[in-house]
Amino acid sequence: MLQRLLTILVIVLIVLGGGYYAYQQLIPPSEEEALGPVYATKPVTRGDITVGVEVIGNLNPSSGGGIQVPGSMYDAMSGSSITYVISEVLVGEGDVVQQGQLLVKLDAPDLGIKIQNLQSELEAERRLLADLLNVSVAELDMIDPSRGITLQAPIDGRVIDLTVREGESLKQGEIVARVVNDDKFILTAKVVPGELQGINVGDEALLSFSQFSGSVPAKVIDINPHVITERAADLYDSVGSAAGNDQYVFVHWVTLEGENPGLVQPGMRARIGVAKEDGQPLDEYNTRWLRYYAEVEGYAEEERVLSRADAIITRIYVRNMQEVKKGDPLISLAGDDAQATIQEKLKKIRELEQEIQQLYSKVAQTDIVSPMDGIVAYIDAQPGRTVQSGDWLGHIYTATDMRLSTEIDDIDILLVQQGSHVDVTVDAVPGKTFAGEVTHVSTMGRDRDGVTRFYVEIKVTGSGELRPGMQAHGHINAGSAENVLLVPLEAIFEEDGQSKVEVLEEDGSVRLATIRIGLMNDRFAEVKEGLEEGELVITGSTADLLPSQRIQSSDRLLPGTSGEEDTPSDEKN
Repeated sequence: MLQRLLTILVIVLIVLGGGYYAYQQLIPPSEEEALGPVYATKPVTRGDITVGVEVIGNLNPSSGGGIQVPGSMYDAMSGSSITYVISEVLVGEGDVVQQGQLLVKLDAPDLGIKIQNLQSELEAERRLLADLLNVSVAELDMIDPSRGITLQAPIDGRVIDLTVREGESLKQGEIVARVVNDDKFILTAKVVPGELQGINVGDEALLSFSQFSGSVPAKVIDINPHVITERAADLYDSVGSAAGNDQYVFVHWVTLEGENPGLVQPGMRARIGVAKEDGQPLDEYNTRWLRYYAEVEGYAEEERVLSRADAIITRIYVRNMQEVKKGDPLISLAGDDAQATIQEKLKKIRELEQEIQQLYSKVAQTDIVSPMDGIVAYIDAQPGRTVQSGDWLGHIYTATDMRLSTEIDDIDILLVQQGSHVDVTVDAVPGKTFAGEVTHVSTMGRDRDGVTRFYVEIKVTGSGELRPGMQAHGHINAGSAENVLLVPLEAIFEEDGQSKVEVLEEDGSVRLATIRIGLMNDRFAEVKEGLEEGELVITGSTADLLPSQRIQSSDRLLPGTSGEEDTPSDEKN
């Protein structure tokens, strides 16, 4: 019974004690009621403030260079593309390289052949132009296209059929004369099958002409073994007159070449005599004369002289039947067309010379070197692979010039300006800060999950340890000020569109102050007007508490009490 009473007594005491404690917490002491609300304050201090925006993104190289075969893709279109074979690859992906460092070695097996072919073409073009202008090849570099064109004798011989006059206009390709070497002439004998026996290539023959006495020696140079049908009326028999019927006969064509004593001319008819038997001496008294005569067709060596351009004849150096040597000037041509022809040939020569020079430069460029200091991003080259001019084999980037691309919401974008300084840190390189600069700020935002965000690009001055894709953090400096008045953000409120604070005076009264603020971060605001250093601004009071709340501590109490001032140790953000 006694134990039960003691238990009840303990319970009653606990209830009374708890009620009293609750009463003490809810009802302030009478002395505080007399003193009024309790204020929390902080002093206006002088210091430095920095405003910035925190961003995050991945690093990417901003510039780089290619690992490329000499030449360009357009070489293939122009026909000047070179085929190379990779002989050795000296670097791999991720290697740090220096400008001018050897990366890939190439072989060019067909480069020498191409140069040789172009050299031959160039020499032919130079000789052709030299002949056209009647100058030596060595003099081509000093020629004057206005001199015109000189037509020259193509062979040693005699000029015939020269019918043009000075001042006449010629068309390109027009025949102006012929030069013949009349030391030898050609004729074709029509030999019936029964006469062909005993006639062989290389046999001697005698030719008899009615225009002069004596005989002319000749030699068989070709025999057509196949019979050919000829109309008898087109042939001349041994008496020198054409047959008078339309019958056809079978003949063999035998070509002879004779020594011209100076009297034989094309169109003359000759009687042909051959040896009666093989090995028998041939003379006028021991000769087997063939049935049909043969007509002299022309000379063994004969060249036509053609106009090389549309031009005007300015001078004729020779006359008909005049003896000339190969290269002797025959006719001079001038005029705009002739000059254009010369210039066209000179242009062709210059183009060939330039192409050869380019090929020689490619001979010296069979080594691919790095165009810059940097890191090999990738390389696609294997020994033995065939590549063409301009083929891309890889890429090099520079880690000292990177880009950090990020997005900033519409609340902070007005704090970011092009050219703003950025402090960049990289997770993979702890303890190191890289300098950055805002290079681009988008003027148009895009919706990202209901939040408007703006694209910002930052140039980062990095170092060799950076790699594309590394995550980086940036602090964009949106403004800073040194040795300025600072006030805590929690003390500032807006009223009638103006920024205001409450100042606790020495006598315990409260003064409402209108202030003009400048820079502002997440802790402090710069005060440009309205406060003095050391003044206490109210950051909270008991008047703002609910009945169940109570200020546990304060920076400054009502007059008659004491407290410590809370000055922030770090006023920078």
